[in-house]
Amino acid sequence: MLCVRIIVCLTINDGVLFRTKLFEPDYMYTHNFVDAWEVDEIVILDITRGEKDRVVFLKTVTDISDGAFVPITIGGVSSLEDVSEFFSAGADKVLVNTAAIERPEFITEIASKYGNQATVLGIDAKETTDGYRVYSHQGTRNTGMSPADWAVEAEGFGAGEILLTSVDRDGSLQGYDLPLLESVSSACNIPVVPLGGAGIWNHFVDAVAHGAHGVATQNIYHFTSASILSAKKVMRDNDVPVRL
Repeated sequence: MLCVRIIVCLTINDGVLFRTKLFEPDYMYTHNFVDAWEVDEIVILDITRGEKDRVVFLKTVTDISDGAFVPITIGGVSSLEDVSEFFSAGADKVLVNTAAIERPEFITEIASKYGNQATVLGIDAKETTDGYRVYSHQGTRNTGMSPADWAVEAEGFGAGEILLTSVDRDGSLQGYDLPLLESVSSACNIPVVPLGGAGIWNHFVDAVAHGAHGVATQNIYHFTSASILSAKKVMRDNDVPVRL
């Protein structure tokens, strides 16, 4: 089994690092205190509502990438021009979400030019009376699609990885939505990484047992003084292979 990646998600609102709860900016941080030496990857998402200042976001991305020595995924692409700008700013991968829902062929265009390994599909999901459904536009619009079906379709278009976010669990610290994770990871053949809900290190272990190839989180590092190295030691003690 390959080493399980620990991925830190940095959510940027108007150029400032925030933690989120239920997909809304919840608390502002004045600096980035993620231990870039121990984390395996970083995901940077622009959660600014309304008109986005791309110049400010790209500067923030560049500042972070200049101090990081791990792979970086940048989210929020809606055109190949965006993709080019993000790679120039230091991205190793790009994450596409709403733009792929609106035009799935966009996934193929990114993968054809930059490779499947650089093409990450973001799926934001909520549990509804009809089961789990994919939401677009930062978790505000129900598309009617099931996350598992969309994952399979996106894989066919060229997505190389999925960042699966539970909107309901965002900021909850109650653990990942394991039934959601298992439904998606068992349906497709590409790595699935859950985001939303991790509150203790053992939640990472639970996610791996339900099909996760990596674990992503943001709030857990902000609420505790424990390092990412501590998380990896817990995972190793539970027979989860990690990079130490």
